[in-house]
Amino acid sequence: MTSIPTRDRLTSEITTPPPQRRPDWIKVRAPNGETYDLLQSLMRKKSLHTVCEEAGCPNMGECWGSGTATFLMLGDICTRSCRFCDIKHGSPGPLDWLEPERVAQAVKAMDLKHAVITSVNRDEREDGGAPIFAAVIERIRQLQPGCSIEVLIPDFKGNVDALKMVMDARPEILNHNVETVPSLFKKVQLQDHYEWSEAALRNAKKLDPEVLTKSGIMLGLGETIEEVKAVMRDLREWDVDILTIGQYLQPSRKHLPIEKYYTLEEFADLKQYGLEIGFKWLESAPLVRSSYHAAEQVQALSIVHKKLHEV
Repeated sequence: MTSIPTRDRLTSEITTPPPQRRPDWIKVRAPNGETYDLLQSLMRKKSLHTVCEEAGCPNMGECWGSGTATFLMLGDICTRSCRFCDIKHGSPGPLDWLEPERVAQAVKAMDLKHAVITSVNRDEREDGGAPIFAAVIERIRQLQPGCSIEVLIPDFKGNVDALKMVMDARPEILNHNVETVPSLFKKVQLQDHYEWSEAALRNAKKLDPEVLTKSGIMLGLGETIEEVKAVMRDLREWDVDILTIGQYLQPSRKHLPIEKYYTLEEFADLKQYGLEIGFKWLESAPLVRSSYHAAEQVQALSIVHKKLHEV
């Protein structure tokens, strides 16, 4: 029996203190404009989902206004119930095998030079929905030659065979977000394991050393700076090339509260530290999210990265 999606049924045991006053440096621009309206219409006509909408991304106005979006595949119901995320969770329906075609058609209609593809978790499947990722990469290659592709994947529970399906399709960037520090995993993302994230990122490089790997961390959930730096060192040890660091913003009073707003100086210090320990590209600012400036990253790094592996 299929359970009812539970966006509004997040655990009642979360005790939410009075909200902190949002600092002046965190200003979210409301989505609007002609390009935004056209993109929204295109998504609805093709029955597509975007993580921009489903997760309430604060950069949606900026990104959609410039004609870029992050496509959300495998449906819009996640099998995990992370306490920071506003995507619905519950028992999803069957995979839609026509979804890759619709996403690729949208990429072509938008004439994208860089496409970002992500998904909900599909833990009811052993392959985690990996064949859909592979199919959409292959179809975009056919319909929009020259378009670079970034995939933001689930951890696939550390399943190397599932990861290999995606890697064999040769995306330019393989992204998986660790989201937070190990000590907070059971508070923030109950069904996730740090070891699964490590497996996804380590094995991606082993399967294809030429692919750029990427991850992301949220701040403000109760971690310490030293814990964040320890995760950054882990990511470099796993040979991750790109890192994004942003401020957690509570989607609703039913989600985890914000423990701290980090200052612009603290974000700048983490960026400097990350570059010192070897990240090739690092975005660190309050409103940075995983796909922020994704096109610039791949344009700047892909040629250099490829030349390094040709030496």
